[in-house]
Amino acid sequence: MGYRQSDAASPSIGGHAPRHFAALDLGTNNCRLMIARRSGHGVQVLDRQNRMVCLGEGLVETGELSSRAMDRAIRTLDSYAARMDGLPSLQVRAVATEACRRALNRDSFLSRVRSETGLSLEIISPREEVELAVEGCRTLLHRDPEGGRRAILFDIGGGSTEVAWLRLHPETHEHEVVGLVSLPFGVVTLSEQFGHKRGEQRGEDPASLYEDMVRLVQEPLTAFERVHQIGQEMRRGAVQMLGTSGTVTTLASVAQNLARYSRHAVDGFTLTAEAAYDAIGLVRQAASGQQETPPGLTPDRQHFMLPGCAIFDAIHRVWPSREIIVADRGLRDGMVARMASQSHRSRVHAQGMRQHAPSHDRHANYRGHHAPSSFMGRA
Repeated sequence: MGYRQSDAASPSIGGHAPRHFAALDLGTNNCRLMIARRSGHGVQVLDRQNRMVCLGEGLVETGELSSRAMDRAIRTLDSYAARMDGLPSLQVRAVATEACRRALNRDSFLSRVRSETGLSLEIISPREEVELAVEGCRTLLHRDPEGGRRAILFDIGGGSTEVAWLRLHPETHEHEVVGLVSLPFGVVTLSEQFGHKRGEQRGEDPASLYEDMVRLVQEPLTAFERVHQIGQEMRRGAVQMLGTSGTVTTLASVAQNLARYSRHAVDGFTLTAEAAYDAIGLVRQAASGQQETPPGLTPDRQHFMLPGCAIFDAIHRVWPSREIIVADRGLRDGMVARMASQSHRSRVHAQGMRQHAPSHDRHANYRGHHAPSSFMGRA
């Protein structure tokens, strides 16, 4: 089918700013799309899509994206391209994260994507990934004026987990990334690292490996804590914790005993530590066959929930917050927000230039601000 790249618009000094924005996020496990349009009050979301493609399946063992995984991803990308096709005045940004950062054959995959779907995927760094996720969660971070001036945001992905230590500015609703650690552990890679592949039935009890998973993830987090002394801030009660990932949203759904997942019920939900560990207990019991799968937890999601819970547990053991703000939003929302902001600034700039003198458009695409960080890179 293929997306016609010529249909895409960029912010223009001529005043013809895009009316529609599309953000596409190809991760290690899921592929997500968000389409929005500019309105008088900001942007209005028209479409959200989220499909499990398991692009990183087998990556730990081979170092490459498998043919089957690439085929699955390209079918999904092509269907997303069809959803965007024909939208007038459209600006698109399509990014790929950890699986493509790691894969030795990423260049050939990106070429296939371009030739078969018309989409140009951009591989972004862990820093930009977390900055965009923070931007997408901005309203949740600033919804409570008494919430404090510091926050931990974590994003448990398929191939990696990012943890950001933030300084918040409630007066302006701005934020600064003070520190960032990107761990090479996600729900797919951690599962495969411990010898479990999707769809396999193994003889040993999968829950017996849980503590080993937690300890593995906890070690680099403890090193990050030693640098930033976040625990001291938490004991003063001035730190919020926010989680954005399929693991956290599923825990929130299980905690509420939802028969079917509801974004309306989950996004912005305050998950207490007690409720989170009750939900983790249900997941662990289901994984070991001690009880039935909790409502709303599909077999595919169940397979990746155990390593996801272990990552969550490791984070929470290092920073034991009493409450976690749950976000069913993140990278896509951040990309749309950036594009809309860029478009607005370009239009304002264009109006100013028309009032004064002609000028070349010097506005560059957003590449992420570079707040100081003393702990960046692989843990």
